[in-house]
Amino acid sequence: MTILRMYTDGGCKGNQSDENVGGWGTILEFGEHKKELCGGEINTTNNRMELTAVIEGFKALKKDGQTVEVFSDSAYVSNCFREKWYESWEQNKWRNAAKKSVENQDLWKELLALVRKHHVTFYRVKGHVNLASKSTDFDKLYAKFTGWNGDRFTFDDFSYITTMNNRADELANLGISRIKGEM
Repeated sequence: MTILRMYTDGGCKGNQSDENVGGWGTILEFGEHKKELCGGEINTTNNRMELTAVIEGFKALKKDGQTVEVFSDSAYVSNCFREKWYESWEQNKWRNAAKKSVENQDLWKELLALVRKHHVTFYRVKGHVNLASKSTDFDKLYAKFTGWNGDRFTFDDFSYITTMNNRADELANLGISRIKGEM
């Protein structure tokens, strides 16, 4: 069975200002095939772009029932699925533990509908790792990665996943640049 891997990232320049611009990037990898996607929006937030990156990745899939591994540097996204926050949100009519309306409900609902069509596992990745820096402590970062995700991934897997996350970040920045060019 071939596993589809999805590497996602989202970001926002000028978050919470009048002229913010957000971008998202997604890489789909199925065997030897890769597809890169990116886009952006004005007047958004970092969290909305993180969610959009995953949504757009799932929307690009051509068939349901696939086994998908999602790698995200967003604790907001990965922890929701890993810790099943969405279950209590749905039980509580989209209210959080503080009895307030869950933020970004529109995107969460869309993402949940897409995820439920597949067999999905979410993994957390450390974002913005400088792989070229001599001062980067790879052993420490690998230990953090396996602490989050278990020890099924080798150091080489970790290095590759980190490289792909950095590329997703580049795509998100490309999405921001394209939107800024349209403004």
